[in-house]
Amino acid sequence: MDRRSFLKTSALGGSAAAASTLAAPAYAQGKRTLTMVTSWPRGFAVLDDAASYLEQYVSALSDGQLTIDKKAPGELVGAFEVFDAVSSGQADMYHSADYYFIGQHPGFAYYTAVPFGGTAQEVSNWYYHGGGQDLHDELGSIFNLKGLIAGNSGSQSGGWFRKEITSAADFNGLKFRMPGLGGQALGKLGASVQNIPGGELYQALSSGALDGLEWVGPMADERAGFQEVAKIYYTAGFHEPGSALAANVNLDVWNDLSDHHKSILNIASQAVTQYQLAETLSNNGAALARLQAQGVKTLQFSDDVWDAFGSASAEVMDQYMDDDLFATIRASFEASLATSADWLNKSDGYYVAQRVRVLGG
Repeated sequence: MDRRSFLKTSALGGSAAAASTLAAPAYAQGKRTLTMVTSWPRGFAVLDDAASYLEQYVSALSDGQLTIDKKAPGELVGAFEVFDAVSSGQADMYHSADYYFIGQHPGFAYYTAVPFGGTAQEVSNWYYHGGGQDLHDELGSIFNLKGLIAGNSGSQSGGWFRKEITSAADFNGLKFRMPGLGGQALGKLGASVQNIPGGELYQALSSGALDGLEWVGPMADERAGFQEVAKIYYTAGFHEPGSALAANVNLDVWNDLSDHHKSILNIASQAVTQYQLAETLSNNGAALARLQAQGVKTLQFSDDVWDAFGSASAEVMDQYMDDDLFATIRASFEASLATSADWLNKSDGYYVAQRVRVLGG
């Protein structure tokens, strides 16, 4: 059955169509408000920051003619229900991490992060100049979505643990929160992987329902308070080297927008990505220092653990290669990554290593 046809004929889709009809007079006057459901509790550092900036930028760029009504989890739908709500037309757009929705299609992982994937800059290179945007639209169209990226967390930490990880065997039986394909890779190492919304993580870790978790990075993790219930913090992770945030729009809603409003959403999304990423990276160092002052021990995984991550990740990625669209997205992403990595390694990477060697820090 064609998914879009099903959605349009569903009761939910019919309700959305009726709501759209009722809103027509306001739109005829040149004004439009988009209901945006999010996966982030209000005030969550980095993630809700990006959603809030998008709300602000769209209003400012349109002089109030296009506005966003941002909804936190539970205000309209749950944190992980935003995809279906927007796909069906219950809401106009969502702000979330697309890898939450790999159950719909594994290709969505690439629009957040994949194991051993790209840094934030490499993701932007691919998305805007390597075909990633077009493939996001192609994938989204299957589910009645228009793809947009609005935010990036940068490199995410390896996570919080109650005890040190001395070998890959230590993941066997570990109750650990990690979404996306990275979580599936940990599952290959024997971890009991769980995908829990951000607003529930502190309680899960403090109660013992989780043995460990990854969230974002020092700025966001400090605000979430994980340092109060765990003291082992691995600062580099394999799973999300540059995690994009999605602001996908219901495709029927998108097609109904004026070209001007479409341009505003595109430009605002790009501006949010740049501004929020810079804000996050500029605050992570100070946040990490405060975490360490509270007794948090910062560590790195050993090379043999990284090797195990690599083997498990390759196994996970390869299992989806019978899906043509996933294979196309992966090939496009990896081709862009190879080009980016060659230059970055010989320029920025080499320069930073020399700067640290010569000047320290």
